[in-house]
Amino acid sequence: MALFRKSAVPTPLDGIDCLYVDLDGVVYKGADAIPHAVESIRGTGLPTAYLTNNASRTDAEVAEHLSSFGLEVRAEQVVTSPQAAMRLLAPHLEPGDPVLVVGGAGIVVEIEARGWRVVRTAAEQPKAVVQGFHPSVGWKDLAEASFALHTGIPWIATNGDWTIPVAGGIAPGNGTLVSAVHTAVGRLAEFAGKPETPMFELATDRFNAKAPAMIGDRLDTDILGARRTGIRSILVLTGIDRGASLLAADASMRPDHVIQDLRGLTEPIVPVRETLETSTGDVYFEVGTAAVRRSGIDLTLVRHGERPVDTIRAACAAVWTADRPVLGLRVAPELLAL
Repeated sequence: MALFRKSAVPTPLDGIDCLYVDLDGVVYKGADAIPHAVESIRGTGLPTAYLTNNASRTDAEVAEHLSSFGLEVRAEQVVTSPQAAMRLLAPHLEPGDPVLVVGGAGIVVEIEARGWRVVRTAAEQPKAVVQGFHPSVGWKDLAEASFALHTGIPWIATNGDWTIPVAGGIAPGNGTLVSAVHTAVGRLAEFAGKPETPMFELATDRFNAKAPAMIGDRLDTDILGARRTGIRSILVLTGIDRGASLLAADASMRPDHVIQDLRGLTEPIVPVRETLETSTGDVYFEVGTAAVRRSGIDLTLVRHGERPVDTIRAACAAVWTADRPVLGLRVAPELLAL
């Protein structure tokens, strides 16, 4: 029987029986754990799956990295986009079939574990192409994929992330490389990773989760994917997306909860208070000590909250309950800078 988290006061994890946790921007940045992340994940007491679009590393390598922070993660707790890609690939292949791989060990290990054969050229007559990011991927790899795909075989991409964060800044991601092949072959890949549903479905099957929650830092992968799958979504403000992104998010990417850092998973939810000033028609949105006023199409900051997340949540409430999209509102610059 699943154990669902309960608390005396409402928290983002009430009624949840499993955590789905993104990695970069949530658990770590580069080589270092994000402050409060490790102890907060352990403190939930919930089974945890780690979902990553990164196709360049194996599940064992990811587990070792996470364990170095003190999380004691096993390989089977890591759900990768190559693993999700195998679910899409399986209906098309027989044992021993050749598969052209664009990418590194993260894909190769999964292909070989299922009894298929890794090839690198179109001349080897592959029965499918699997494409994922690896720093070593070059023009010759993309060209071989293009040659093979002109025959009409299945094409599975591990994920469509346009960019990836690296030590030097933001670099082209797998989506950019897939787009190059798409331009050459005039057809679309089938995607396995977030925000598509196969990765979430794989995690649910593996953990037998009944009511999971996805914790991530990106609206266009973590939150959109969770909403498409019908599970709870929690955005943490330690990674890519922050205030301006949230204000501009359409309904498909709006999380159920927004937290400052992972300590917020088990902290009480501070409610949003909405007050109408009848004499002016202005509406005030308050979270803790933060307050934002909506006056017609004008949104202004009345006062900052003690925590940035409170101000962001008040501003989001003002935008998301308006009778028009954010582009039809005049948002104060200090709100866009949150």
